[in-house]
Amino acid sequence: MSTTTKPVNQKAWFLILPVMLCVAFSAVLPLMTVVNYSVQDIISPERRVFVGTEWFAAIMRDEELHGALLRQLAFSFSVLAVELPLGILLALSMPAQGWKSSVVLVIVSLSLLIPWNVVGTIWQIFGRTDIGLMGAALQGLGIEYSYTGNATHAWLTVLLMDVWHWTPLVALLGYAGLRSIPDAYYQAASIDGASKLDVFRYVQLPKMRGVLMIAVLLRFMDSFMIYTEPFVLTGGGPGNSTTFLSQFLTLKAVGQFDVGPAAAFSLIYFLIILLLCFILYNWMQRVGTQAKEGGYE
Repeated sequence: MSTTTKPVNQKAWFLILPVMLCVAFSAVLPLMTVVNYSVQDIISPERRVFVGTEWFAAIMRDEELHGALLRQLAFSFSVLAVELPLGILLALSMPAQGWKSSVVLVIVSLSLLIPWNVVGTIWQIFGRTDIGLMGAALQGLGIEYSYTGNATHAWLTVLLMDVWHWTPLVALLGYAGLRSIPDAYYQAASIDGASKLDVFRYVQLPKMRGVLMIAVLLRFMDSFMIYTEPFVLTGGGPGNSTTFLSQFLTLKAVGQFDVGPAAAFSLIYFLIILLLCFILYNWMQRVGTQAKEGGYE
């Protein structure tokens, strides 16, 4: 008795062809253009000289880049250190159901709807000592606050602005993780006489690990590419205290029109983000595996 194999219909692949073309047009082609520019010295639109890895070596020796990288790392890890616990705390305090839950969700999400340039403008006004609420309040307390003249004040203001803008994202992800926990876990914890801290440590936190991993990766990548908010608020100053990697790249590409070095740095920038996200992801996966082996789930 012979059996015949039904031919597989491959026409479904045509449905994703438009998506592949869009990705190729919006990502692959610009990336290949950047790679092309990174190995050439563009003297004029008609004249280009191949220089190999010269721009990469020059960028890696740039002391301004080293300073911008250190500021960027300090800012991104500070963002995670503040926004992650604050977002978890906010998610735990939000009502679980009823009309209050809907109202709180809308209020918490409001800052996420504000465009980045508007956020910078809001905090620019908010921090002024003459008309800004925060600046005037600090001035009234006897604190000589100036985000335009003091490097520490500028850096902390940018950090506070980012915390205000993006902590709700962490809170919403944590809230979604909390709502996905079955009631049976809470009932079992209540029968065992577990305290609120025990419930958080052994029930809620392990079950939120997946969404928290997404929150960490999203916030790290986004904070590592921050540009608009500090540019509008401080312009990268005073000095270069709030000049992060994206502003350093823009200065190279647009301000100085060093297309070759800017293209080389953009590739290095891209690889730095990939490497750090890879390290963060694997570290969180390892922590999750240790939690399972330790009996937290």
